[in-house]
Amino acid sequence: MKKSDQAYKTIGEVVKILDLKTRSGQKSSTHTIRYWEKEFKQIKPKILNGKRRYYNKDTIELLKKVKYLLKEEGMTINGVKKVLKGEESLELDEMANNSIKADNLRNKLVKISKIVKNLKNLK
Repeated sequence: MKKSDQAYKTIGEVVKILDLKTRSGQKSSTHTIRYWEKEFKQIKPKILNGKRRYYNKDTIELLKKVKYLLKEEGMTINGVKKVLKGEESLELDEMANNSIKADNLRNKLVKISKIVKNLKNLK
C-alpha cells in the first residue's frame, strides 16, 4: 500500500524520496535532514508523539530545493539561506534552467580565454 502524495511522511521516507547518500554511496541516515532543520528555519516538520518527525508535501519540496542547491549547484549553507530568504521564485525547473553557478562559470571561462589570447599575442 502506497501513501498518497498529500500524506505526511516519516523522516526515513523523506531520506528515500530525496535519495540522500553518504560519500561512500550508501543510503544516508537521517542526520542530514535533522542538520538542515537546524540550519534552515523554513524547514518545519510536525513533531508528534515520541518526538517523531512528519513532513508534508511543501516541506518535502523545500528539502528537495535545499538538496539541489547544496549538492547540484554547489552552494554553501549561507548561500542557500540567502536564496531561501529572497523573494524570487524557487521552482526547481527554473533553478536548473537559470543556474547561477553555470552563468558565473561561463563568464569566468570567457574572461580566462581572453587573457590567454592576450598572453599568446604578447609572444
